[in-house]
Amino acid sequence: MPRVTLDVTDHIAHVQMNRPDKRNAVDPEMFDALIAAGQEVAASNARAVVLSGAGEGFCAGIDIGSLGGMIGKDIEAMLMPRTHGEGTTNRWQEVAMVWHRMEVPVIAALHGVCFGAGMQIALGADIRIAAPDTQFAVMEMKWGLVPDMGGMVLLPSLVRSDVLRKLVYTAAPIGAAQAERWGLVTEIADDSLAAAMTLAGDIAGKSPKAIRAAKALITLAEREGHDEVLLAESRLQAGLIGTPEQMEVIAAQFAKRAPVFE
Repeated sequence: MPRVTLDVTDHIAHVQMNRPDKRNAVDPEMFDALIAAGQEVAASNARAVVLSGAGEGFCAGIDIGSLGGMIGKDIEAMLMPRTHGEGTTNRWQEVAMVWHRMEVPVIAALHGVCFGAGMQIALGADIRIAAPDTQFAVMEMKWGLVPDMGGMVLLPSLVRSDVLRKLVYTAAPIGAAQAERWGLVTEIADDSLAAAMTLAGDIAGKSPKAIRAAKALITLAEREGHDEVLLAESRLQAGLIGTPEQMEVIAAQFAKRAPVFE
């Protein structure tokens, strides 16, 4: 079976890790398939993305057999070159950061286990919806390692420093309710995939240009100073006001109908 399946329907891209017999543990083929799926989605007409995992869990983390295959190799030569993301990431980091950089919103539908690599992939999403049984862990310390798949870019913007340190130092799993309290999870839903698809449908029905501009603005606001953000607000708004797409949104509101975008 393919490691990742991709379906784009009604402008919603559903990307699903597809190794259920291994709880979607990430091996080299999964790394390549996830990156390729991200690139395909970025080039598609998708207006929203849902990330999920087939079977009993979202992702159990790295396939330990993959770690064994690295023994005796030149690790620096494998990790240090910036081979992806326009020279910003390596292959392992790209599997999470490709979703973080996506121009349209990404929603992760989580259930079962979300450990290690799986948690960092989920962190690449804009929004995380978890089933009540979901377990989370920054698992790398269990193997004497540190998070190295974009986790140290993504986690500090979600949780307090003391929470981050506890997660990283202990590798201890936490439940969905605790994850929501700490800011790792946006909301909890009995059927996380159904909730994620419903939310994606709502987003896909909004102005595509405005949604992309909003994501770009939020991303910039999280890392730049006030002056840069204020300027970006004005620049992006000037590119939206009065355009045919914005006029269609207004017309649809007055007519109490769904907007139709080309």
